[in-house]
Amino acid sequence: MAAQGEGAPANAQSEQIDAVIVGAGFAGMYMLHRLRELGLSVRVFEAGDGVGGTWYWNRYPGARCDVESLEYQYGFSDEVQRGWNWSERYAAQPEILQYQNYVADKLDLKRDIRFETRVTSAKYNERNGLWAVETDKGDFVSTRFCIMATGCLSAARVPDFDGLDDFEGERYHTGGWPHEGVDFSGKRVAVIGTGSSGIQSIPVIAAEAEHLTVFQRTANFTLPAGNRPLTREEVERSKETLLEDRRHARETPGGIICFEYNETLAEEMAPDALQKELETRWDQGGFAFLGAYGDLMATQEANHLAAEFARAKMRASVKNKDVTEKLLPFDHPVGVKRLCLDTDYLETFDKPHVDLVDLRENSIERISKKGVVCGGKEYEADAIVFATGFDAMTGALLSIDIRGRDGAELREKWAAGPRTYLGLGSAGFPNLFFITGPGSPSVLSNMIVSIEQHVDWIAGCVKRLTEGNIRSIEATREAEDEWVAHVNELASETLYPQANSWYMGANIPGKPRVFMPYTGGVNVYGEKLDAVAAADYEGFQLGA
Repeated sequence: MAAQGEGAPANAQSEQIDAVIVGAGFAGMYMLHRLRELGLSVRVFEAGDGVGGTWYWNRYPGARCDVESLEYQYGFSDEVQRGWNWSERYAAQPEILQYQNYVADKLDLKRDIRFETRVTSAKYNERNGLWAVETDKGDFVSTRFCIMATGCLSAARVPDFDGLDDFEGERYHTGGWPHEGVDFSGKRVAVIGTGSSGIQSIPVIAAEAEHLTVFQRTANFTLPAGNRPLTREEVERSKETLLEDRRHARETPGGIICFEYNETLAEEMAPDALQKELETRWDQGGFAFLGAYGDLMATQEANHLAAEFARAKMRASVKNKDVTEKLLPFDHPVGVKRLCLDTDYLETFDKPHVDLVDLRENSIERISKKGVVCGGKEYEADAIVFATGFDAMTGALLSIDIRGRDGAELREKWAAGPRTYLGLGSAGFPNLFFITGPGSPSVLSNMIVSIEQHVDWIAGCVKRLTEGNIRSIEATREAEDEWVAHVNELASETLYPQANSWYMGANIPGKPRVFMPYTGGVNVYGEKLDAVAAADYEGFQLGA
């Protein structure tokens, strides 16, 4: 209903609805569907002009999912999944976005989504128990439930290089690529960054550009993706088993079933058997490599065996010995940064028009009018591509002015690192939910499985509150403190904290170094979610 809402700006018209969802990617779309099933009125706000989230914005050349297509899809509806056919083992961005639009149209989701609208603030009113949500388009909505489906990799970041605005050429970020595409034919291109988006885009850009200069800050482990067309038999077989496969996926550590997790320790395997296992998994492609043996991510000694194997494979892929060793990662264990999957990335550096600049030797001094200055040398370019990543997991959340009880700011509360219970909620912020928030498996898992896990839990919680006439739910500080300690303890038992990764927030100057995902696995985490719900949301306070 339209009315002057409490706390609304003067002359503003406030609409009161049951739930607001921020973001229309995979998480926001499924959350909308589930809340509609409960009979709630729902409004989704989305900054883009279409659904898709990560896959709406990341349209850079070569953009492709690193989880196999047959697993990177919704598993909640047999009818929905039977109407779609994937074409490749690892779907490219255009196909994933087409799939998301297919689902949105199939479920008639778009009528409840306000596109090209960015949420600027969400403030809790203790007197009426409602959230006041404002947008950059002047919307003012009062809502009982505020659900953040903002995504873990949605706040694109360009480092604050000196002279950035002086550059006279074209500038692009892989996380905000022009929808009409970019033609690099006949141009000198500089790519800064060799994480996943850089590793995927560099071979494609090199095929167009007259000259390509790659600026590498950190060498990364990368494996051949082994992408290929899917057979009709594979697609049809998946349709028959998807719902059961999704149940099985929730029982695995990573939410992925395309490979087995070998629990045998490295020291328990004969050397030839271990090498054979690594070889098999390397040839298989994808994240299977990290499941070669049980302690690969737990001890330096076990990890070193896999890291040396990977470096030898990478070394053999490059003929240009002037750059080979520069492309090899020696400063972090394999897997502690997001493992990259590529198509002809390393081989690209054998091309005569492709140069590598190792920023470990000389950092970027500034951006000039004509290019990039590094080590006292100016590298001229007609275009610069920033493959410099995201303010991961918290960036999109903290870009919104979120205030809970007593006007407490989420930014201030998380100043030393994010604090949540189960990655779902934060003490002092009633009826505010995060989908795949910090403190959950999220980016260490098949995101679709983790999204469905969270959305189903939130939907069950909302149903409990609405049917029980319960005003609010809020994490207790005790449960939150215990969970944060538990997440940190589990992370410390792995090798993950040993790398300056975006998992740690290390790519953002001034961001606290805290390992944000939950390393216990999707299966263990799911058991915890079920137990909390079965105990009438133990660790949460239900408000009358």
